[in-house]
Formats: sequence, structure tokens, C-alpha cells
Amino acid sequence: MRNMASVPQPAVARDQQHAHSLADTIRNTIRRLSFDLTSGGQHPHNCNRTPHHHHDFHDLGSDGVYEDALDDDDKPESRSISHSATVPVTRATDKAADRTPSKNGMYLSHAATTSQLFAAPPLTPLTLAGYGERTKSRLLSPQLAEEIRHLVPLRLQLYDTWSLCYSLEQHGVSLTTLYSLSVPPRTTSRPGYVLIVEDKLGGIFGAYLSENPRPTKNGRYYGNGECFLWKSRIINKTPNASTTSLTYAGGDSDTASTKSVNIQFRAFPYTGINDYMILCEPGFLSVGGGDGKYGLYLDDRFEKGISNSCPAFGNEPLSECGIKFDIVGIEVWRISSA
Repeated sequence: MRNMASVPQPAVARDQQHAHSLADTIRNTIRRLSFDLTSGGQHPHNCNRTPHHHHDFHDLGSDGVYEDALDDDDKPESRSISHSATVPVTRATDKAADRTPSKNGMYLSHAATTSQLFAAPPLTPLTLAGYGERTKSRLLSPQLAEEIRHLVPLRLQLYDTWSLCYSLEQHGVSLTTLYSLSVPPRTTSRPGYVLIVEDKLGGIFGAYLSENPRPTKNGRYYGNGECFLWKSRIINKTPNASTTSLTYAGGDSDTASTKSVNIQFRAFPYTGINDYMILCEPGFLSVGGGDGKYGLYLDDRFEKGISNSCPAFGNEPLSECGIKFDIVGIEVWRISSA
């Protein structure tokens, strides 16, 4: 009977055998590399650690990599972000004065911390576009805009240009005009809006709106939990003949006109008690509601306004004049890519 071992194997069989051998080599190399990273260069079967129940390494898994059954307390430390990305960990080979030791004799360099590797870059300073050359009443300063910017959704904080949609001085007294000029361009995706009001005492306050102000049918509220109310208050005023340092809570400052003012900024975010965010009709514009109260209410003639504590934002009255106030100025700004 002919010896089957001496029968030459077909080329296909030889290729398959070679492929399996190559795959085994690659798998073993990956396995060794994975343990070099996780165990500091030691093979799992040569680790100098005291084994106890449930703390030994499992056999090779179905994906060709050993499965580690270590408890969390026994695994090397790592810095992680939301996507569980791990900062590289290196073994100390020199002086460890500038490194932080971990539990398993490994070290984390201070230069490789999460705050340094994954910290967001500073935001580009804002540009406020839309004021006319002859516009005297400018309610929004760059400093106040930066305060509001840090509270708007993250997707909008990246935009470094805000566009003026409506100004009482530039566009006249008309709620209808405010509504029409606030309609976003079709190419704009999910813009945000900043409503600014000035009262008779010079107080500046307003709201952030997740959608453009517009009248709705059947008195329906709209908007989401991104909305909030805010107020700014002048806490002192020092005359200065040359420059102005406008300082808001947060430390921002700038050189401007002829007086120095310090302003305290406060914001009132959504409480979750109800869904009464934005309610607009041809006869009024309002933000925040519940229990028959408006967080901010403006009539269609822009003469009288109301600001009361409302459940939607848990705010205090925004105007220093009290619940009712006389309107001096109004602006609406759009935050978007266009």
C-alpha cells in the first residue's frame, strides 16, 4: 500500500498550511505585545505576583488574545475620557522624581495627564457683527457675550461670530419685525438666540433661547432645557477720564469708553419642573412660565415688561425695578455657523 505521507500535497493544501502557520505567528506576536503593555513586559505565566482566587489569567480567548480576569483594584492605573481612551503608561527606567507611581510599580508621567492631553483648546474671542456705525445703544459687550457663551450648548461655543438679528434702535419698535428678522437661514443648523433687554435703570438682562422667537398656534410653548434666563448687575461705577475696564464675574476685562463699571452676572438654568420655555404670540413675547407667572415678558409695543419668579427656571426677578419695568432697549443675537 502506498505511503500517504510520501504523496506530494497539492499546492492549495500547502498554501493553507502556510497561511495557518503565519496566522499563528502573528497571533502569538500580538499576544506577547498585549502583555508587554499590560504587565510591564512580563509574560502572564511569569508574573511575580501572589495569585489568589479569580485573579489569575484566563486561557486564550476566541479572538486570539488572553482574557484578563483581574479585579479593577489589581489592574494598572489609567487616565480615561468618555471614550475610555487610555493615556500611555511607561515603566520607570530613570529617575522617577517627576513621575507618579501607580499600584503595580508602573509610573505615569505628569506630562501625560488627561488635562494636558485632552484639554479643549481656548475659545477664539467673539466677534459681534451687526451694529451700525451710528448705533449708540449697544447692549451687548464682548465681555458679557463671553459670560453667556460659556453657558450655551457646547456645539455653539465654537462659533466665534454672533450676528445681530434685531435692535430696537436700528430696526424700530415692532415685535413683528423682531420675529421676521430672527428667522434662521435655511443653511443654518440648530442655531441659538440671545435675547437682551435694558430697563429704565440701565439694568441688562435677558434669556438664551434654543429656537428663534416666533408666534405659535393655540398658545403652545416650545424650546428645550438648553434655555436659561440671566441678569447682569452693576455693583459699582468709578469715573475715569481715559479708559474703561468692564469686568464681569469670571475675570474678563477690556478697554472701552469713559467709565469703569463692575458687573455681576447671574444665570438661571432650566429646573425641569415643567416645559414652559418659550411662548410667543403676535401681542407678546415671553420666556419661562408656570403658576401664572412669566420669567420674562415683553409687550408688542416694547414699552412695558414683566419679570417674575417662575417654576421653569426658579429665577428671581431679572429687573432691579421690580416685577414690572419700563423697556429702554431690546436686542436679539443669533449664534450659528452662518
